[in-house]
Amino acid sequence: MARITPQEILKRQEKADARKENWRTIYEECYEFALPQRNLYSGHYEGKTPGQNKMVRVFDATAINSTQRFANRIQSALFPPYRSWCTLQPGSDIPQDRKSEIAEALEIYADKMFAVIRQTNFDLAISEFLLDLCVGTAVMLVQPGDEDAPIRFTPVPQYLVSLEEGPHGTIDNVYRKMRLRAEAIQRQWPDADIPPRLEKMIQEKPEAEIDLIEATVFNTDENIYCYHLIWPKDKSEDGTKSVQVNAELVYRTMDVSPWIVSRFMKVPGEVYGRGPLVTALPDIKTLNKVKELVLKNASLAVSGVYTAADDGVLNPQTIRIVPGAIIPVARNGGAQGESLRPLRSATDFNVSQLVINDLVMNIKKMLLDDSLPPDNMSARSATEIVQRMKELSQNLGSAYGRLITEAMGPLVRRILYVMDERGLIDLPLRVDGLEVKITPTSPLAQAQNMEDLEKVLQFAQIAQAAGPIGQVAMNQDNLIDYIAEKMGVPQSILNNRQERQQIAAEMQQQMMAMQQQQGMPQEG
Repeated sequence: MARITPQEILKRQEKADARKENWRTIYEECYEFALPQRNLYSGHYEGKTPGQNKMVRVFDATAINSTQRFANRIQSALFPPYRSWCTLQPGSDIPQDRKSEIAEALEIYADKMFAVIRQTNFDLAISEFLLDLCVGTAVMLVQPGDEDAPIRFTPVPQYLVSLEEGPHGTIDNVYRKMRLRAEAIQRQWPDADIPPRLEKMIQEKPEAEIDLIEATVFNTDENIYCYHLIWPKDKSEDGTKSVQVNAELVYRTMDVSPWIVSRFMKVPGEVYGRGPLVTALPDIKTLNKVKELVLKNASLAVSGVYTAADDGVLNPQTIRIVPGAIIPVARNGGAQGESLRPLRSATDFNVSQLVINDLVMNIKKMLLDDSLPPDNMSARSATEIVQRMKELSQNLGSAYGRLITEAMGPLVRRILYVMDERGLIDLPLRVDGLEVKITPTSPLAQAQNMEDLEKVLQFAQIAQAAGPIGQVAMNQDNLIDYIAEKMGVPQSILNNRQERQQIAAEMQQQMMAMQQQQGMPQEG
């Protein structure tokens, strides 16, 4: 596969954008009612009018609060801040006699990786990443940084990104629309090849905003990812017409894609995901409409609607219905009726509270915001916390496995690749599950590990009670290693098998020596 030209990339990007337009209605409503501050579908991005009010049609904040709680729960369960949420362990291709040695080395790599992560903006980026995941599709860009922040994590709103899917449902190609000041291009890409037109614009109008296309395309022949930064079009010097230049500013190749794309749930044949907000959208829109009607009914109850008799004394155009107002009228009764009379409403909207309560409960349940304890309750025990994590794991269902496969695994591989590229580590093994595997150790993963561990320990108790036959049924060394792995015990504090055998032999010799001393006759 030859190097793709900028014209070909722009054609593929336009086709990917056209396919994404099928999702605009669904995603736009999700962002409008649940994530209005991150809504770029409102037209403000195309019109270059930031800072606008995006909550004009929002009358209820239940979906907004529950979406934030959803992202917080997933982050604390899978990516807890300032904690190690995974370990690196030897895979099945590593010989058994070398696993202990390699496990100790991988533990050092994992410690360095999380030390680097704590220097970066990862905790901030993953929270915005999970907010977009609640809609259905979340995108993050992981790039090398500088001395202060070795790695930069950039959560990209999925409105700016269009995707192309490869075999087995994986995302191969990513196209991103971006806009930044002209003077910032060379600072962000020091290796950029600036054409003369753009160079002139940078010198004359450094504050001007430039639209760029960032494309990452997988090269199937060489099995690498090609990164392109394209300036799609330019204006002539007199500014009268648009001239297509399609200048390629940056071209790089890399073994690992810098993009992390995760879908909450995916339907076969569709590239983009559907999140819990898509499922809850009918209830969210209904609740918002009910609240709007309740507020309109409340305004009618407070101010009211009146009819006025045009008798030459009362001028309906100058009446102000405010507390303490005195309205001059010709009469307040009589055969022809009052000059000013309230108009009665046809019906009262008294069933709204029942509808609102049901809708709020349904929305919270679909956004996993129904199992949290109230703030005024007593402290929770460790058993209850584990049980709640099990409940969260059951509610997530297949989304948990997709998060591990599409988010945690690619994140760790990309981070280790960048660290190796910058010389922070020297990792000779591949993180592919065979040589090195990624094992989650977050609270949600620990809850599942404890469930597996309970079964093994229960079997060990039954085998112990079965007598000598049951006692020799289990390999004690493998049992200890299994328990340590499930509980996330650091490998550095464990003795390997050779050390255990040596210590056991020394203990046996000491016991034999003590028995011999006790059996010797005492002198005198």
